[in-house]
Amino acid sequence: MRIALHTRVRADRIAQYESAHREVPAELTTAIRAAGVSSWTIWRSGSELFHLLECEDYTRLLAELEHLPVNVAWQARMADLLDVVHDYSEAGAEAGLPVVWEL
Repeated sequence: MRIALHTRVRADRIAQYESAHREVPAELTTAIRAAGVSSWTIWRSGSELFHLLECEDYTRLLAELEHLPVNVAWQARMADLLDVVHDYSEAGAEAGLPVVWEL
């Protein structure tokens, strides 16, 4: 399944956000893949961040990562950089952007 998400980086933290994503911990990327993600891309337009994930089951992905220590640490780091964060709770499964049109 494909999931599109929207988050927002703080305007004064863009450089730090991009720097952090050049050094995502290998333990975290391994866990994300193990949770069923085949790809995850983030685009930035100004402060707006748009994510596209391809995964087996988004709800399962959130459940597997929500309390994983490496993800909890990463999300704490991101919370300091973001105005709108990625929600890993059960409610976050509804955060995907609705599809309006496809070709």
